[in-house]
Amino acid sequence: MAITRPPDVGGRTDGEVIGASRGEPERFAEIFQRHWDEIYRYIAQRLGPESAEDVGAETFAVAFRGRQRYDQTRNDARPWLYGIATNLIRQHWRVERRHRRLLARADAQAAGESFDQASDERLTAQRLAPRIASALARLSAAERDLLLLIAWADLTYEEAAQALDVPPGTVGSRLYRIRRKLRRSLGDTNPMRLPEVDA
Repeated sequence: MAITRPPDVGGRTDGEVIGASRGEPERFAEIFQRHWDEIYRYIAQRLGPESAEDVGAETFAVAFRGRQRYDQTRNDARPWLYGIATNLIRQHWRVERRHRRLLARADAQAAGESFDQASDERLTAQRLAPRIASALARLSAAERDLLLLIAWADLTYEEAAQALDVPPGTVGSRLYRIRRKLRRSLGDTNPMRLPEVDA
């Protein structure tokens, strides 16, 4: 799913707005307005909605306090904001870990549900959710962060590299290793292919 970039307000890039906010702090509100919804969605997917509001607010507070160090030649502040959010998410790893454990237990409820009660897609998702959650749990925190920035935040390799402060070439090689790990963990299962159902 492609993310629509917020339009520049009055033709000003994020870098220009952040630069202007150094002398006029209230101008930083434009950055909040442009990017809050997207950053909030990403945090909610990682930590759940109960923590997303607080972590999202802290993300923008950290960004505001660090705006003096922002490289104004970067027109799009999204990778910077995703990097801040990712660091804050790491501080809330216990919440994320509990969330994955709940996903891993979800198949207990799906076991008694008949084929007639659910669609092919829902039944497949319920069967695969524990395996996917388990596979994600086997990844390191850095691997999980990169995978979810690409898969959930829809960042490009270049943007993910900026968010994680690593060279762009590192993103491609890490993703290759992550995909191999996940394929092994899932037993070469393609989550997009529906299983055969006996008639």
